[in-house]
Amino acid sequence: MALFRVERATPLAPDEAWRRLTDWQRHGQVVPLTRVTVAGGPPYGEGTVFTARSGIGRLAFDDPMEVTVWRPPEAEGRAGLCRLVKRGSVVTGWAEIEVHGQGGGSRVIWREELRVRGLPRFLDPVLARVASWVFGRAAGALLASR
Repeated sequence: MALFRVERATPLAPDEAWRRLTDWQRHGQVVPLTRVTVAGGPPYGEGTVFTARSGIGRLAFDDPMEVTVWRPPEAEGRAGLCRLVKRGSVVTGWAEIEVHGQGGGSRVIWREELRVRGLPRFLDPVLARVASWVFGRAAGALLASR
């Protein structure tokens, strides 16, 4: 499996950083060639299921995910944690998004472990680098958006 970690600092308060990073449909607006559909609507939480459809035409695939941990940041300083489990036929693994208060803003840590079925394991380092770049850009865009 390809494991990667992305960290970003933002002047946003932890609750606002959390809101932006867990607005699942917005991910489809910042990740190239991806559309996200959410079963149900806000408020999101544990048990929320959504699917990211990535690719073009016949080369597209679904990446269904379920929120298995949902602990928004709290005013008294507890960090927020969201864990997603990927349940697709092409992409499996998990992702965790942490939001920590830091000074007047927040520090975000996005960790993910991916496996792409059919992709040889020796390519895991390449997959990790590409995914880190894509999700780092996505996290930056989500935190910068309104």
